[in-house]
Amino acid sequence: MALHLATAAFVVGAVALLLLPPSAVAAAAAAAVGVNWGTMMSHPIHPPAVVEMLRANGVDRVKLFDADPWTVAALAGSGVQAMLAAPNDQLESLARDPRRAREWVRHNVTANLKAGVDVRYPRRLPPLLPLPERPASSLSLSLYISGVLVGSAQGMPRGFAFYDRCEIDEAFELRYVAVGNEPFLKSYNGSFINITFPALKNMQRALDEAGFGQRIKVVVPLNADIYSSPENKPVPSAGSFRKDINSLMVDIVNFLHVNDAPFVVNIYPFLSLYQNPNFPLNFSFFDGDTKPVYDQGMVYTNVFDANFDTLVWSLRKAGVPDMRIIVGEVGWPTDGDRNANVKYAQRFYTGFLKKMAKNVGTPLRPGHMEVYLFALIDENQKSVLPGRFERHWGLFTYDGKPKFSMALSGNGKGNDLTEVKGVLYLPSQWCVFNKDAKDRYKDLPASVNYACSNADCTPLGYGSSCNGLSDDGNISYSFNIYFQTMDQDVRACSFGGLAKITTTNASQGGCLFPVQILSVSGRVTPLILLSISLLLKTKLLNESFSVLLEVAPPALILDSEKKLKLDTCDQEKL
Repeated sequence: MALHLATAAFVVGAVALLLLPPSAVAAAAAAAVGVNWGTMMSHPIHPPAVVEMLRANGVDRVKLFDADPWTVAALAGSGVQAMLAAPNDQLESLARDPRRAREWVRHNVTANLKAGVDVRYPRRLPPLLPLPERPASSLSLSLYISGVLVGSAQGMPRGFAFYDRCEIDEAFELRYVAVGNEPFLKSYNGSFINITFPALKNMQRALDEAGFGQRIKVVVPLNADIYSSPENKPVPSAGSFRKDINSLMVDIVNFLHVNDAPFVVNIYPFLSLYQNPNFPLNFSFFDGDTKPVYDQGMVYTNVFDANFDTLVWSLRKAGVPDMRIIVGEVGWPTDGDRNANVKYAQRFYTGFLKKMAKNVGTPLRPGHMEVYLFALIDENQKSVLPGRFERHWGLFTYDGKPKFSMALSGNGKGNDLTEVKGVLYLPSQWCVFNKDAKDRYKDLPASVNYACSNADCTPLGYGSSCNGLSDDGNISYSFNIYFQTMDQDVRACSFGGLAKITTTNASQGGCLFPVQILSVSGRVTPLILLSISLLLKTKLLNESFSVLLEVAPPALILDSEKKLKLDTCDQEKL
C-alpha cells in the first residue's frame, strides 16, 4: 500500500488470472461482489477449508496475490472464480524477454486449462469412506512430496471419487491476465515506468500465440494516485491522469480498449480519512449526514463515488469514455488506527453492500459494478509502512472467524458470515511477563523490541484495540504474540527469565491475547508419512497414470479435499 494516495485507492494485485465458471456468467449482474484472499500470514488456514467457507458464504469470486498451486488447487472445481497474481519483480523480465511472457502463459494459463483429472480425498481418513469397492489392478501409483518420490504402489484406494478434468475444463473460462502491481506509484520513483507497457504488450502477444488472445485479456492494476483533481478544484470533472505519466497512460488505456480489457483500480475511503485529519468522517461512509459535493449536475454524498467518477473523467480525457472499470479492492480495516475498528468497518460494509445490492453505481456510471472486498482474512506479515492498520483488513480474524455480523447479500435477506470450519488450535496457554523474575527490568526493552520485531504488535499502537494496556500488559502481549508466532516453542517464552507460561487466559477487556492455530504452512509433518503409508496399502483402479499429491497435516485432512493430478486426460477434449 502506498503512503500518500491522495485519492485513497490502491491495487495490490500483480499478474492476475481469472477463471470464470459459465454458471457464474448468468448470475454476474446480480452477484458482483468478490473478496481478496491474501496469504501473507505466519499461520495460513488450510486452503480447502477456506474455499468451503467461501462457498458457504455465497462468494463466487476471489482475487489472489500469488499463483501458489496449493491455493489454486483448492479452488479447482469449486465454482469460485480465481484471480491469480505474481509480484512486480517479474515486470522487467516480462518486458525484456518475450519468452518469459510465453513461459508465464504456459505455466499459468495453458497448464490450468490442460491439467489432468481432479481426484479428491475422502472426507474421513481413516477409515476410508464406505464407497463401492473398486477392482484391483496393476495400475502404478507414484507419490511425490515437494518433488521427491516418497513411495509407490499398485491399485487405487477405496473412497476416491474421480472427476474428469477435461469436463471440468469446459466449465472454466480464463478471462484476464493482469500485469503489474501499482507500477506507477509515486513512492516507486519511476522504477517501472519504462517496462510496464512493454510487459503488457508481451503478455497479450503470448496469449495470442497460445490461442487464448480472443478470450483472455491483459489488464494492469493501477493505484489511484495516477489520477487526481487540482487542489483549487477538488471535483471529479477536474480529474485527469498525472502529468508525468499522462502520455503513457493514454497509450495504455487505448491498448486496453482495443483489446476489450477493463481498467482495474482500488478505492479506499479509509485512506482519505487516515491521510487527512480534517477529512469529513461521514463522507467516508454511505449513510452519513454530510455536505454533498456538486459537480456539473452530479451530486456526491460519499468519497467512493467521487473517487470512481474522477477516474471516469480521466478516462474520458484519455479518449476512452466508455471503458469498463473493475474495483479490485475496497474495504475498511478493524485495528491499527483510531479510525480502524470494528464499529466503523461494519458501518462501511453495511452501507457499501446495500449500495451494491441496489445496483445504483455512481452518478456518472449508474448500474452494475464489479468489486472485490479487501480483504478476506487478516495478514500478520504484511508490511506496516503504510500504517499499522495494514495487517487488519480482514473480514475474518486470523483463525477464520467473522469480525462482525454482516450479510454479503446487502439486502438484509442473507445469512451472517459463516466461519471457517475445522480450524484447530495450539494448547490453551499463554506467555506472560514474569513479575517475580530477578533483575526483571535489566533486558526488558531489548526483549520487547525483539518480540515485536518478529511478531505482530500492531494492536498495541495508539488508537488500537490493545492501546489501553498497562506497562506490564504491553510486555505480556509482546511476549505472548511472539510465543504464539513461534508455535508455542518453550524456548520462545524465556527472554532470560522475564517470561513464563500460564494456562490462565491473559486477554484483557477488548484486547485479545490470541492462541495460535495449528497451521499447514509447513505442509509436511512426520505424521503425514503415516497417512501416506495407509494410502499406499489400499486397493487401486484399472488405469495407468501418474499422480501428484499435495499434503497437509492429517488433522486438517479430516475435513478437507485433496487434489491429485492424472496425466491421462483425453487431448481431443482440450
